[in-house]
Amino acid sequence: MPETTAKPWGETKFVGKPIPRVDGYERVSGTAEYPSDVVLPNMLHAAILRCPHGQAQVKRVDLAKAREMPGVRAVLSDADKEAQIPWYAPPGSPGSTGSPTASRLFDPHCRFEGEEIAAVAAETPQQAWDAVRAIRAEYNVLPSVVDMEEALKPGAPAVQESGNRWGAPRETKRGDVAQGFAEADVVLEETYRTSCEIHTPSEIHGSVVRWDGDHLTVWDTNQGPFGIQAPLAAAMSLPLSKVRVISHYMGGGFGSKLNLGKYTVIAAVLARKTGRPVRLFLTREESFRAVGNRPAHIMKLKAGVKKDGTLTALQLTGLGEVGAYPAGTSVGYQVGDLYRCPNVLISESQAFINAGPNRAFRAPGFPQCSWALEQMMDALAEKIGMDPVEFRIKNYSAVCQMQQNKPYTSAGLRECLTEGARAFNWKDARLRSKGSGPWVRGVGVAAGMWGSQSGPPSTVRVSLYPDGSASLNMGAADLGTGTKTVMALVVAEELGVPLDRIQIENADTGTTEFTRPSGGSKTVFADSPAVRSAALEVKARVLEMAAAQLKLPVTDLAFQEGAIVAQGGTRKLAVRELTQLRAQQVVVGVGVRGPDPVDKVVRPFVAQFAEVEVNIRTGETRVLRLVAAHDSGRVMDLLTYRSQVIGGLTMGIGFALTERRIMDAVTGKMANANCHDYKIPTAKDVPADKTVIPIDLHDTECNTTGTKGIGEPATIPTAAAIANAFYHATGIRITAAPITPANVLTLLEERRKRG
Repeated sequence: MPETTAKPWGETKFVGKPIPRVDGYERVSGTAEYPSDVVLPNMLHAAILRCPHGQAQVKRVDLAKAREMPGVRAVLSDADKEAQIPWYAPPGSPGSTGSPTASRLFDPHCRFEGEEIAAVAAETPQQAWDAVRAIRAEYNVLPSVVDMEEALKPGAPAVQESGNRWGAPRETKRGDVAQGFAEADVVLEETYRTSCEIHTPSEIHGSVVRWDGDHLTVWDTNQGPFGIQAPLAAAMSLPLSKVRVISHYMGGGFGSKLNLGKYTVIAAVLARKTGRPVRLFLTREESFRAVGNRPAHIMKLKAGVKKDGTLTALQLTGLGEVGAYPAGTSVGYQVGDLYRCPNVLISESQAFINAGPNRAFRAPGFPQCSWALEQMMDALAEKIGMDPVEFRIKNYSAVCQMQQNKPYTSAGLRECLTEGARAFNWKDARLRSKGSGPWVRGVGVAAGMWGSQSGPPSTVRVSLYPDGSASLNMGAADLGTGTKTVMALVVAEELGVPLDRIQIENADTGTTEFTRPSGGSKTVFADSPAVRSAALEVKARVLEMAAAQLKLPVTDLAFQEGAIVAQGGTRKLAVRELTQLRAQQVVVGVGVRGPDPVDKVVRPFVAQFAEVEVNIRTGETRVLRLVAAHDSGRVMDLLTYRSQVIGGLTMGIGFALTERRIMDAVTGKMANANCHDYKIPTAKDVPADKTVIPIDLHDTECNTTGTKGIGEPATIPTAAAIANAFYHATGIRITAAPITPANVLTLLEERRKRG
């Protein structure tokens, strides 16, 4: 297969250049049709009644008044047979057998504020919401618990019948940590906390659905239509062949749109019941409560180090909140793999609370771990009198300790630290005056890696036409990250077709080839080799056509800039001159991604540097500049690469300084479920001084395009770098995120009282 035999690229003409997005005009002009833009003839609008309590048993739902409201065409609740669909957590897996916790589409036991009770379809959105407000629901309000530590105490309100602890603690270990701590010259121990963070993508969650007989078509805000097709087919008891999911454009997801949502199934049931298309999009307030989050964590980290900077032991004990239903919250991977350490023990527990279940959120678990690990690394370096950058380089590892010490295909952490420090002017910045107040300045560094880098299956189709134009058919969604542009660049690189002559069809289970959802920084890593494979197959067939027409061996021919050239350049044949291609009108190549390396491990690495200033009178913290150095393999498009990193830095600023879900401990309600009170960073919070440094070690073993992924690594260490800079500025170690003015003033006052 071409994919497995392709030679690594050398100098490239298209790949790696700063290319504007192929669909940039459509996106900025408003002509791109997002799912939320879809309007179908005779379409109804739907709205959902949600539980207003932290935990409650639904005693009675009276729909009579709602049915009589103007414009109402259907009302749905758990009393309706067609709505009695099993729903298993984690979200998005109706009918699965692997989860211990069963629920229903409209479950009478509501375990968090925002669970679905009933739904309405009406002629207008206003009529639908009026009918929802007319529904009379009676509840037996139950005690709730919104703090994970409180949830595990005896006598706490039960979230699940089996108790509030999800499973037994999970342990990962190597070596002997007790022996490692005994060998250490310095042992430090600290508890770090991170807050729950909400995804808040620009396009809210929702679907437009239409039935054509027994065929279901869905325009859905998702990160991969094939990831929605299978669970939706299971929920509606349909074969896959009768479910089509379309998502050509979508306005961000960050992991929250990887799973099937109840709103899609509710819309499908209402559409089948009414015989009309149904549009169901959530409000922003609903999206804060019901479609996922990055869970809060408590991490107790103990570390030992020798005077020469050698790590001897790392021990992490973590507790994460999963919400009301099972969902993964692991945070320990980097403790076990980022730095060379012979003795490691990781123990992680998870607790149910009465809140919406978490979902994958841009590098799930890794920013939380970095918040703890990278602050601990700085504290250790200070104790032994070593520069924080040099200390990290000292403990650099070229092998994956979590996978039997297999070597990495490339391990650029050392280069990220070195080149990042040089661009940041690290040593001079550390020595500069911090100021005398009220504003004081400091600098910090943090490193990271992304630990979920396996390539899922992917199939791509590339077609070349007699006029030299081409089409690219792929199942991957473009979350706004530039996926279509990157994949088109691969086609252009191999076939010499200008980007404006490549037609792209993507993210439609009815017309495109299968690939997994776009998440985990796997899209370019997994799909670009498949695209290259398909393009190489097209190239091989075109060369065979030319060889027959020119009566030359295939080995004497080369494909250059859309033409076939004989050795020495003596003869040249344009694609449009190929007789066989004109006769059959198209050459189609089908590419499939090859397997991951067998004896090596693929991981992206990152080091980021921050300079901050802190007002010791008001507690305000500002980020002044950021430098991000990334080993993510070959840069496919320099513009989208830089945009991805800047987006990750911005998200990291929110994690560090402003973002947190606030829950009312008495009522179990979310107190800041809106964009006014939930503070995501704005342009004023992001420094103008941002430097992005690609570290390309020319990895030829990770895959045939040399790519390792940038989406997740871009946000992993940002908050920790800011926290380390805060300490450098103030001398106060802030262990709880976010760094709010109130927290800062409290810590400053505590220091003043200590004298």
